[in-house]
Amino acid sequence: MNSGLAADRPNIIYIMSDDHTAHAIGAYGGRLAELDPTPNIDRLAKEGILFENAFCTNSICAPSRACVITGQYAHTAGVHDLYGSIEGERQYLAMEMNKAGYETAMIGKWHLKEEPSAFDFYTVLPGQGDYHNPKFRVRGEKGWPKDVVSFDGFHSSDAITDITLKWLKEQRDEEKPFFLMHHYKAPHDYFEHAERYNDYLKDVDIPEPETLWLENQPEFGSIATLGYERELVPHIGTSIGNRNPRRSYAGDLPKMFPKDFPENYDPASYTDEEIQRISYNAYLKNYLRCVKGIDDNLGRLFAYLEESGQMDNTVIIYTGDQGFMLGEHDYQDKRWMYEESMRMPFLVRYPGSIKAGTRTDAIVENVDYAPTMLAFAGVETPEYMQGKSFKEICETGNEPEGWKQEAYYRYWMHMAHHDNPAHVGIRTKTHKLIYYYACNYEGGYQTPPAWELYDLENDPYETVNVYDAPANAGLVKELKSRLARLRQRVGDTGEDYPEVEKVVQEFWNYDGEDRARAIEISSDYLARRTRELKEGTTNDATRLGNQARERIKKERAAKK
Repeated sequence: MNSGLAADRPNIIYIMSDDHTAHAIGAYGGRLAELDPTPNIDRLAKEGILFENAFCTNSICAPSRACVITGQYAHTAGVHDLYGSIEGERQYLAMEMNKAGYETAMIGKWHLKEEPSAFDFYTVLPGQGDYHNPKFRVRGEKGWPKDVVSFDGFHSSDAITDITLKWLKEQRDEEKPFFLMHHYKAPHDYFEHAERYNDYLKDVDIPEPETLWLENQPEFGSIATLGYERELVPHIGTSIGNRNPRRSYAGDLPKMFPKDFPENYDPASYTDEEIQRISYNAYLKNYLRCVKGIDDNLGRLFAYLEESGQMDNTVIIYTGDQGFMLGEHDYQDKRWMYEESMRMPFLVRYPGSIKAGTRTDAIVENVDYAPTMLAFAGVETPEYMQGKSFKEICETGNEPEGWKQEAYYRYWMHMAHHDNPAHVGIRTKTHKLIYYYACNYEGGYQTPPAWELYDLENDPYETVNVYDAPANAGLVKELKSRLARLRQRVGDTGEDYPEVEKVVQEFWNYDGEDRARAIEISSDYLARRTRELKEGTTNDATRLGNQARERIKKERAAKK
């Protein structure tokens, strides 16, 4: 069979799951490695390279995917949040692969709204898509988004793999090398796995993170994440247990996964600690069942590549679109700049040039993924891409001279959906500085601003905020300067949302006056949240944020 090679260029498969965090992959050696839910993914690490410091620049679906498809930071691509989109003429990665003679395909979760028209072939989930009986949008006579195919009786992970296998076997042009983006919906919240995994991990107590219990971390966080004298603990960050009255897995999961709760479960019969532990186990079991479904399907994909002689002639990449909080600090979902959310798994297998069993702590960002894949295809990074190829790191395990020593992060969706304050920050190999400027797109709906600094060498789980330690005054000054320069380098200058930038600058120095104002804001926000909960407007931040964004969008359009 034709191997799919042309001019000695490899095929490239970019596999991305949704919310699959690095510490839920055996090869990363986290607390869940003993459960080994990912032997096929682990194979990529054993036979290729594992990146220990791969980071997303905004831990939310659409911005992360925009970074990958454009090679640009999300703010440059104009995808600050979940409502952004990338039209066909800006789907740069596919466009450059096409120009290089590759046949291109996008299969699975797309989540960038516009038709993936730059690809030769696509079959994509509409929006978030369904776990069971999924429908997919395809290219057809009716035009996007009207042409749809249904996979009744299928789980989405199985259907996506079937679509990819059919394309590889029957539909692609074997005279060309191929570039395939193979994207799973799983293990996105709420973790609806295939029924065959109902008993997987059924009788297992899932290892808990050291940081599951927020009350046991007196030096974690700041007034931004806890409130003044911890008064906002119930309202910042959605929870595993009963902490957040608006949204918690303790409230959501018993209705969705009763099989993983005690028979005739009545939370009134349990302590808060018992409820949190029961909810945590239900959460992790269903998450890992989705992960297991991905890994088993990758076993099917890899088997076909072996049988068809294409396994070793294909650059195979596995990653997630961001990390995910698996109970750390009693948080669910992603969005945070904390390690479990910011770090992405990133594994590459290509025996043609990558030595088996390589690991690297080089810092790479998802904005670098497109340039790296283009480099494997023999294409130089276009000037309009902000990312840099790390193909050399893949092949040598060493950082080239002048390689970046810091990662940038910016989360914009202030207090939307999962009650996360807006923040920006810098991550080096040894430290992380987070600045919660904490406002929406108009500079309003404020929560208390604050800074957090973590020493990642001595405190890898980020339990002690050392921003105010006198010994760190020089380090804080240095990292703030580096963050300011980094913002300029990546083009996040504040011009797109000037009212936000005013707040960013207002609390940048964080002197005594700023701290006193933060205490006032904490009190004001507590009163507001109490009122919202009483009135039932429990997601007012999302509503106001949407209104602000649409208003600013119309104002910009009018100026043009």
